[in-house]
Amino acid sequence: MSISPAPNAPAANPPADGRAMTLSASAAARIIKLATMEGDPNQMLRLTVSGGGCSGFQYGFSFDNNVNEDDHLFTRDGARMVVDDTSLDLLAGAEVDFVEDLMGSYFKVANPNAASSCGCGSSFSL
Repeated sequence: MSISPAPNAPAANPPADGRAMTLSASAAARIIKLATMEGDPNQMLRLTVSGGGCSGFQYGFSFDNNVNEDDHLFTRDGARMVVDDTSLDLLAGAEVDFVEDLMGSYFKVANPNAASSCGCGSSFSL
């Protein structure tokens, strides 16, 4: 299944300074499936990092149709993920995966910048 870019979505634009992220094939497939289920295949997964959580920082996932000036767009197999510049500082080199296991199904971030994370993996510390 292919999706067309949202009207205001630029081409993939990882920063020139080498900070980049990747989506696994499983995450890409799930993003496309969820966006299609919502009736808007132009939606992108937005990943943010904010203060809080049991380890200091927490990941936030939402769907969005907008790419802001400070966003970086990462793509795989037609799926798109946006990350704001500040969050990308804490996520550079990370991979977003979609996991289905005994705990449930969820997006999981393998973040090489995290010194530790909580048991459920939704928060981390540097």
